[in-house]
Amino acid sequence: MTDLNSKIGGYLGSAQPSLVALTAAALALPGLLAAPPTLAEDDEVDFSYSHYQEGLRASSGVYLSNANTGEFKRYTLPRSAPIEADTIRGDARVSLSDRIKFGFNYIEDTWSGATPLGSAPEGSRAYDLKNLPFPDANGDYGVLTTASPLAKDAGVAFVDVQRNINVRSGYDAANDRNLYTTAHPIHVMGYASPETRKQGDFKLSYDWDNAQARAGGGVSDERDFYSRFVNLGGRLDFDQKRTSLDLALSYTGSDIDAIRSNGIFPYSLDPTTLEGHSNTRVRGNRQDWSAQLGLTQVVNPSGVLNLGAGFNRNTGFLSNPYKVTWFGGIDPTEDLQDGYQVAHLRGFYDHRPTERNQWSGNLGWTQYVQPLDAALHFNYQFSHDDWDVNAHTFDADWVQPLGEGWTLTPRVRYYSQSAASFYNAFPLVGYDNANTRWNVPAHFSSDQRLSGFGALSGGVVLAKQFAKGVSFETGFEYYSHKGHWALGGGGEQAFADYDYWVANAALKVKLSALGRAFDSGGAGDEHGRHAQHANVPAGLMFAHTLNKAGDVMAGYRYQHTRQAGDYLHGSRSVSQDQSALSGCPRMLTSDAEGNNVLGGACPMLPTDMTQSMHMLELMYAPTDWLTLMLMPQFMDMQSTMTMPQAYLREQNTVGMSMEPMLMEVGGIGDTGFYALVTLFDTPNHHLHAGFGGTAPTGDVKRKGYNNPVSGFFQYDRDYSMQLGSGTWDLKPSLTYIGKAEAWNWGAQLGGTWRTEARNANGYKLGDLFETSVWGGYDWTDWLSSSLRLAYTWQGAIKGHFPQELQTVPACNHDDFVYDDGTGNLVFDQDSYNGCLQSIVNANVTNQSLRHVSSQDEPRNYGGHYLDLGLGVAVTIPNGAFAGHRLAFEWQQPLYTNVNGYQPDRDHALTFTWSYGF
Repeated sequence: MTDLNSKIGGYLGSAQPSLVALTAAALALPGLLAAPPTLAEDDEVDFSYSHYQEGLRASSGVYLSNANTGEFKRYTLPRSAPIEADTIRGDARVSLSDRIKFGFNYIEDTWSGATPLGSAPEGSRAYDLKNLPFPDANGDYGVLTTASPLAKDAGVAFVDVQRNINVRSGYDAANDRNLYTTAHPIHVMGYASPETRKQGDFKLSYDWDNAQARAGGGVSDERDFYSRFVNLGGRLDFDQKRTSLDLALSYTGSDIDAIRSNGIFPYSLDPTTLEGHSNTRVRGNRQDWSAQLGLTQVVNPSGVLNLGAGFNRNTGFLSNPYKVTWFGGIDPTEDLQDGYQVAHLRGFYDHRPTERNQWSGNLGWTQYVQPLDAALHFNYQFSHDDWDVNAHTFDADWVQPLGEGWTLTPRVRYYSQSAASFYNAFPLVGYDNANTRWNVPAHFSSDQRLSGFGALSGGVVLAKQFAKGVSFETGFEYYSHKGHWALGGGGEQAFADYDYWVANAALKVKLSALGRAFDSGGAGDEHGRHAQHANVPAGLMFAHTLNKAGDVMAGYRYQHTRQAGDYLHGSRSVSQDQSALSGCPRMLTSDAEGNNVLGGACPMLPTDMTQSMHMLELMYAPTDWLTLMLMPQFMDMQSTMTMPQAYLREQNTVGMSMEPMLMEVGGIGDTGFYALVTLFDTPNHHLHAGFGGTAPTGDVKRKGYNNPVSGFFQYDRDYSMQLGSGTWDLKPSLTYIGKAEAWNWGAQLGGTWRTEARNANGYKLGDLFETSVWGGYDWTDWLSSSLRLAYTWQGAIKGHFPQELQTVPACNHDDFVYDDGTGNLVFDQDSYNGCLQSIVNANVTNQSLRHVSSQDEPRNYGGHYLDLGLGVAVTIPNGAFAGHRLAFEWQQPLYTNVNGYQPDRDHALTFTWSYGF
């Protein structure tokens, strides 16, 4: 399809300038999917964030018999939190020369939540319960709020002569017969713990007067999927750029390595189709080729026509390694049950064709509406593939300037597709009861994304263009997916319906506009003033103020820390066994008599922990002596866990092997807001104080979940894997900077005070004190280096995650006295002792913490740290990027003395980019 954004500039003189601007604005709308990198005419740096949130899926039920009467009743299963995702994105587009342009994009998203494994008849026990609660006095189970849904590889349903699916729903004692009810399909839900995907890509283009050539590539990496992609393209312009022909080619190669934590479902009963896969692990690769041809025609000064055609080819492993299809196997030789054929359920992992070819075409029109100074964009696309999926897409948006830099853009989109030829929510197949074998077809899937459905979405984007080339956009979109909205009918039933919403925000800095502003106002002097006290180490925060009223600075800060290597207790190294045996002092275990005691070995220990913070720094000086600062941030954390031998010995499972487990989490962190007050300022000495803190916008209730085929088990991620502190925190600081010719030096005192006793999850991070001294040297007017010594102290965590307390029983002496049958009263000492021990066990349990690893013990946090920082900074003195500052600092630990048991620190790295105007 035509990349209209890459040639907007060519329309000047051919189409309305307003049409050009409005079209470019529409193409820049925050979207649901990451588009390939495109190169605008203007140099620009963009930062954006979006949050995706699905709604709850349709409820499912299970039939349970009354514990007293045996009568069946339908109980609704608890619904788990749906899928949600947080995404950050950074884009940079710069001109390397008049004809050469370079673009780079970075995308990071983290998602988690409940998602369908597949579909099966409700009540068939394919979706069951693991921990059924105790019935009440009436034999009922009440509301199943504490029960754990459980995906099972077996079940049973009953098929009548019309091939309708039924399940047993009760028993009629009066007539001595079973009762059945029609079973509707339901989603069998699985839950994914947080996973993170990172993608980086680039594009390079060269422009001639009437043509363009471009090339690009990138990588995308997540836990079970790694992709490399390249793309080539070109454009030819004709008729004074009124007509353009565009060709885009791309190739993607992907490696799949999916681990199923409990693979109870077979990949196939036919060994010849395993293709090297197993029930618990899938390895494979796929290749994706794409060719897109587009034609853009400026029909008149107010209208632009787009025509496009495309071909996509996918080969290799195209199945979803986590999706399951439940089959109902019917043996025609098996006796009927109450007049029904018995359908034996079995789940099989997704098995799709290894090839897919898709053809597509699109028609688009852009119309400038002069009386309203607005633009209408409409596009239709049709695609067909050899999986028999026919898809139609209609979308339109209206770009309406509101004056004073404001623009409002409503948008609507309709999508419809037919089902893939091998899709079936619950297929019935032949079954050999004697050999327990299902006659499964070669290809099958119950993935709802391959069903027939229609989807309608609508949204709006509000944008504000500020002075000096800075703009801000925020948008919201709502999407609804329904089977009966499919064109021509034939869509899936209502159980597959769902919806979601997306909210996003973007900050855009147009570098070319900033450059023009400086050129008109004395760029060199302005850049010099902003750089006056700029040579401070990158790892220091709150160390730079703006110089005069009206100054603005935009910046990006990336901080990465890693813990790995030896385990520490205080300042000395200890063995893994000692860390496991002593690192979880409140871990519940049993003694030789089976009684509860504390001090069990840690089930898991961290071997490699990384934390990355992406921070946007926005600074504004309302007066010469005051600088205001806003710092939203995005967190990304990973921890590799291993099961220590000490725990395996304790559990009598020595020799059992377990692959290291990767835990990931990411999302919005706490948001900082600060005021920096200049106390003293001369050409050689500067002193300022920082006031402010952070708002608890980071989630402190991030959970981990085990595999649904073992029953859902939910636990709190450890304290280091939460996204914020959960408390309002004050962060005062005092910074001094000195300068003499090429030398500079400074010192800073700072800290963090948690202002609340507990956060919403029952704990408080330790307070923090930190101080730094540094010296630096300016080697040239654009290159400087620094050496810093930093000391940090942090206290241990207070409080802990909420615990589920056991009820402590009462042991009344008289309750253990009974008649021995001869009229004599006898005291049951053994039962009484057992009751007393149950009190001890309950009290011990209530004193314990639910440890998954040593990082779940609050005492294993904080300590004393001394680091050496080595920094380098580059400030571009002239040219198109004059005033941009890049700084790096590597921090090497010199001394570490931790509280409790913790992994040693490896390093820290900080990178900053800033630009003042």
